[in-house]
Amino acid sequence: MTAPRKPGSGMWYTFRSNRVAQAGSAILLFALVAIVLVRLFSPYDPNDKDYMSILLGPSLEHPFGTDSFGQDVLTRVAYGAQVSLLISVAGLVLGGLVGTVIGMASGFWGGVFDTVTMRFTELLYSFPTYVLALCLMLLLGYGSRSVSLAIALVYVPNFARLARSMTSATRAENYVTAARLMGQSPARILLREILPNIAAPLLVQFSAGLGFGIIMEAGLSFVGLGVQPPTPSLGVMMADGKDYFQKGPWVLTLTGFSVAWIILGLNLLGDGLRDALDPRLRRRLS
Repeated sequence: MTAPRKPGSGMWYTFRSNRVAQAGSAILLFALVAIVLVRLFSPYDPNDKDYMSILLGPSLEHPFGTDSFGQDVLTRVAYGAQVSLLISVAGLVLGGLVGTVIGMASGFWGGVFDTVTMRFTELLYSFPTYVLALCLMLLLGYGSRSVSLAIALVYVPNFARLARSMTSATRAENYVTAARLMGQSPARILLREILPNIAAPLLVQFSAGLGFGIIMEAGLSFVGLGVQPPTPSLGVMMADGKDYFQKGPWVLTLTGFSVAWIILGLNLLGDGLRDALDPRLRRRLS
């Protein structure tokens, strides 16, 4: 007879009992709710210029003040944060899919294909992250789509190497051998037997990459190679704010704080998710 499971044991209980995960969830939830509420109820358009309200300090009317064009900074931060999150998610999803497919195929079949793909990922790793992103931006041009593709290119080798390592370790398991003896096709084995068992570390990699994706988008936009005006962008706002920091320090400071707040929440949430998906920790708590 199977022993009764302890109440609250398992992955969900580990995640809920992790204070780091709770803090990350609360921070990220607060940021997302704030973005939605500002977008729904702000009386200001993010692109409307009001030259009678240039560089007004924080107040009840403008909680984050206004910028050099008289635009409400809080409204633009909310719109810019949404743009950054969407770009980062799109880039991570694309990079994760491509990298996982390459890594799983490489780890499952090995041989020449494994050698070629791993040398390719090592070639990508040899370039500094921003140099690799800048090269792609120069080839494809500027804009949000190019930034998403740059993030995807940066993360393809990360997902490929992780998926390859996990697949190589998993393909020797008994249930994979049994699936082969039953005559299942390689594609079915990869999708039905291997992928569910390596999904946890891939999910952790995805959550950890979201914060860096936002940093990359902000960095590329800061130097004028990412999202282009008039689309609100956190990087563009910080680049604009540094030019008149002495007259209006709130633009750069509060925009940078908003970026740091979102990234802090994502990083803490990723740490909690990693702990929840660690089977050794779950066994200790069960």
